[in-house]
Amino acid sequence: MEDARISAVGLDAGGTKIAGGVVTFPSGKVVVRRVIPTAAERGGEIVLKDCIALAGDLIQEASRLDLKVKGVGVGVPELVDLEGNITSGHAIQWRGMPIQESFSKLAPAVVESDVRAAALAESLHGAGKPFRLFIYVTVGTGASCCLVQEGHPYAGSRGNALIFASSPLTTTCTGCGTVLKPVLEDFASGPALVARYNQLSQAKATCAQEVVAAVDAGDSAAVRVVRTAGEALGVSVAFLINTLDPEAVIVGGGLGLANGLYWSSFVSSARDHIWSDDFRDVPVLRAALGTDAGLIGAAATVVQKFPERRSSLESTGQS
Repeated sequence: MEDARISAVGLDAGGTKIAGGVVTFPSGKVVVRRVIPTAAERGGEIVLKDCIALAGDLIQEASRLDLKVKGVGVGVPELVDLEGNITSGHAIQWRGMPIQESFSKLAPAVVESDVRAAALAESLHGAGKPFRLFIYVTVGTGASCCLVQEGHPYAGSRGNALIFASSPLTTTCTGCGTVLKPVLEDFASGPALVARYNQLSQAKATCAQEVVAAVDAGDSAAVRVVRTAGEALGVSVAFLINTLDPEAVIVGGGLGLANGLYWSSFVSSARDHIWSDDFRDVPVLRAALGTDAGLIGAAATVVQKFPERRSSLESTGQS
């Protein structure tokens, strides 16, 4: 039976927004939820102050609910090494800053990549529970992936085992000889949909949701952009499937959870590019926890990080 007094604070710091919550264990239930804009252009220090203030407010809210907070977990859309140091500055300028130490002034803290945090949440509480080996893919402001084996997100030797959409896919055009260096994240992510649509259409979109909605309205430019984006994502996910042979693929993130043409073209393309004939029906599932996966997983990292604080997760049967 769950000890309702046990909880952790999780922050999912994204390129567009920061979602925070108080999560109880072992259920992984979000009992308090807050969302604030990131506005990363203001600089890393200001964003950090906002996040610390948000975490502090959530700790106070947990106390008012008579919940014991074990710590703060922070998921970030960057490379994070095995000690919790941020080693890239693509979305939020926190590279080299003492982020984990700053949050530790509030409570025991863990910094983790957002994709590994979300993959952990899906393994413990979501669509990944039935599977021993699955790939988690997230698509939103950016796109990342994580292999999960026996409940453990794979980090690699340096914490960099999450990149599949940020590197150029260099090739040479057989017709004209031009060297092409397409980048999946610049073609199929949320901001990419907006940029490509605005190049083709007189109507200007401000977010990916508007482009996706324009498909339903019969906008031919939106149809072209969304369909080709989904197809491109499918090619890359099929490469992961062919390489790693998972039991399933679970897809999350704001755009990864989109219904309609983006999803259907993505799944169809992925199956078309799976090499093995007897594996084309591999389950491709939406993340069961939706956009809460990141904050739930960030909170769960706190419980897993500190061995003496693990009893509530161990009761779920995960290790």
